[in-house]
Amino acid sequence: MTEQRDTILDRLGRWLAGRLEAESSGYQPYTPSDPATLYRALEPGDVLLVEGNRQISAAIKYLTQSTWSHSALYVGDALDEEDANGHRKRLVEVNLGTGCTAEPLEKYATYNTRICRPGGLTPSDRQAVVDFMVGKIGLKYDNKNIVDMLRYFLPTPPVPVRWRRRLIQFGSGDPTRAICSTLIAEAFQHIRYPILPEITRAPGRARAVSDYSRREILHIRHHSLYTPRDFDASPYFEIVKPTLRFGFDYTRLTWHRPAPEREAEAAAPAEPVAMKG
Repeated sequence: MTEQRDTILDRLGRWLAGRLEAESSGYQPYTPSDPATLYRALEPGDVLLVEGNRQISAAIKYLTQSTWSHSALYVGDALDEEDANGHRKRLVEVNLGTGCTAEPLEKYATYNTRICRPGGLTPSDRQAVVDFMVGKIGLKYDNKNIVDMLRYFLPTPPVPVRWRRRLIQFGSGDPTRAICSTLIAEAFQHIRYPILPEITRAPGRARAVSDYSRREILHIRHHSLYTPRDFDASPYFEIVKPTLRFGFDYTRLTWHRPAPEREAEAAAPAEPVAMKG
C-alpha cells in the first residue's frame, strides 16, 4: 500500500513539475545569446545566468526581484557527451523534476544570458568546482515535494521582502532543488569561495545595517537559500560581456537612417500655429 501511494505521489509530482517547466508564451529576448560567442568567452567555473520563460520563472523573478530565474555552471570540455543534434554538453544545471543534467550552450541560444566569473580562482579550485558539479549529474529531484510545488500554481500576491527567499526554498533535504543555484552555491562553498560578502562592524561606530538585514545575510550563507541573482550581485563575481570582450567598435555599427525626405521634414522649422482670440 505504501509503495502504491509513493508511486501515485511520484507521478503527481512529475506532472506538476512538467507543468511548471512548460514554456510560457510571449517571451522575446532583447539580446539573444550566440553559442559560438559564449563559447569563446566562457571559462570553466563560470556561472551562466538565464532569463527563463518557464511557468515557474515568473514566480522566481518576482520573488528574487531579478531578471535571472535560472543558472548553470560552465564545465568546458570536462564531458565528452553530445546531445541529439551533435552539440557538446558544456553546462551542468539543475531543473525541477529532472534533477542535475548536462546540457549544451545551444539550449539557451534564444534566451537572455549573463556570465558571472569568480575572481582569482586557483586552477585546482576551479577544477574542484567543475568536478563537484560533474559528480552530481544524475541526481534526481524529489518529486514528492508536492506541497512546495503547488504554491507556484497560485496567483502571486504581494510578498514582504523578508519572506520572499524562503518561499523559493523547497522543504526536502534533497540536494537538487527547484532553484538551480543552490547546487552551484554548494560547489563554491565546497572550496570556501564567497558569494555574498561578510558583514563586519567597526568598533564604536553605528551599525551599518539593521539587525534583520544582518540575520538575513548570515542565514543566506547556507547554500539552499542562494538564488541566481546572488551571483549577479556578488562583489566576488565579475560580469563578463562577450560583445565587449572581443574588440567592440561602436564606430563600425550601421544605424538605420530615415528616408531623405523625412530627414528634411524633421529638420524643417515648425510652422507657427494661428491662435484664435
